[in-house]
Amino acid sequence: MPILVSMKVAVIHDWLNGMRGGEIVLDSILKVFPDADLFTLFYEKGKLNERIENRKIVTAFTDKLPFKSKYRWYLPLFPTAIESLDLRGYDLIVSSSHCVAKGVIPDPDAIHISYVHSPMRYVWDLYYDYFPARSGLKFFAFELVSNYLRTWDSVSSNRVDSFLCNSEFVARRIQKFYRRDSQVVYPPCLPKGFQVKVGKKENFDLIVSAFAPYKRIDLAIEAYRKNGRPLKILGSGQEYKKLIKDLPPNVEILPHRPRNEVQEYMAKAKTFIFPGMEDFGIAPVEAQGYCTPVLAYAKGGALETVVSGKTGLFFKEQTVEALNSAIEESDRKEWKSKDFQASVNRFTEEKFIIQIQKTVETINKNSGKRRGI
Repeated sequence: MPILVSMKVAVIHDWLNGMRGGEIVLDSILKVFPDADLFTLFYEKGKLNERIENRKIVTAFTDKLPFKSKYRWYLPLFPTAIESLDLRGYDLIVSSSHCVAKGVIPDPDAIHISYVHSPMRYVWDLYYDYFPARSGLKFFAFELVSNYLRTWDSVSSNRVDSFLCNSEFVARRIQKFYRRDSQVVYPPCLPKGFQVKVGKKENFDLIVSAFAPYKRIDLAIEAYRKNGRPLKILGSGQEYKKLIKDLPPNVEILPHRPRNEVQEYMAKAKTFIFPGMEDFGIAPVEAQGYCTPVLAYAKGGALETVVSGKTGLFFKEQTVEALNSAIEESDRKEWKSKDFQASVNRFTEEKFIIQIQKTVETINKNSGKRRGI
């Protein structure tokens, strides 16, 4: 990609404290820009892969605050912290943003491309899912903070030259909240030339997810309390203590599993359960790579990743009855490996990298013309 050889590149990511979907995307972005400096609000060494950790990582003042494991407490400081990052001298800024990363302040002549995993969901369309309580001092305080964050989030979108995003669903949200167009570039879920794996299925269903309110793990637990089928839940997050209370005996929560073990569970599971509304959702694509049908709530990014009747089924309401009905229907179907292969071919890292390279090159050429270069 010769046009970028002489460019000084900065990559911005909200926080670096684990290898989740956003960090998988970040890892592929860093393959496009192997010499880029990496900027973030928080960094916990040892929780990411070598490609991410073996480079210059610059943190904001928030990284020096106490109780970093409770980083969400500092949400009101995030806009100030991201704006404090010194990006003078960088020709190209690539932000990987699901919170405030897109709000950095670039040099006037710099190009800023933002790959948006989601607009700040907890202050926009999922506000009431994250904060269901509507009274009390805590509610009033967060109402004030949320109003400020929405205003900042909207205004700071003007600092971005070009938006990329992970799904048509997110593209519509960017248009709604920022009044900006964006280009869909599907995330790098699987390696180049990936061939689906057909293995022997065992008698359990599977969820792989962070434990956040909008993921609706609670809905799945109640469905399996009623149907009695074995369910294994792999993940961690702020809802963990709530979810482990009063678990039915057929449901097992297995936190902090290594990636190779997660893949083994995906290969052996009868079905993959996806009960929440996600912006995209890498895990359902990975499950399809093991010919495991996905039962997903019919809203959000799953509508773009799951092929109804071929690689999974949708349930239209987030209810125990609707989910259990989809489970029963799935048991009656015969799934074909060729359908799973056709589906996952859309989501390889190779395609992601090629699209990012072409997009950056096009934007850089157009920007150079505007500047008379």
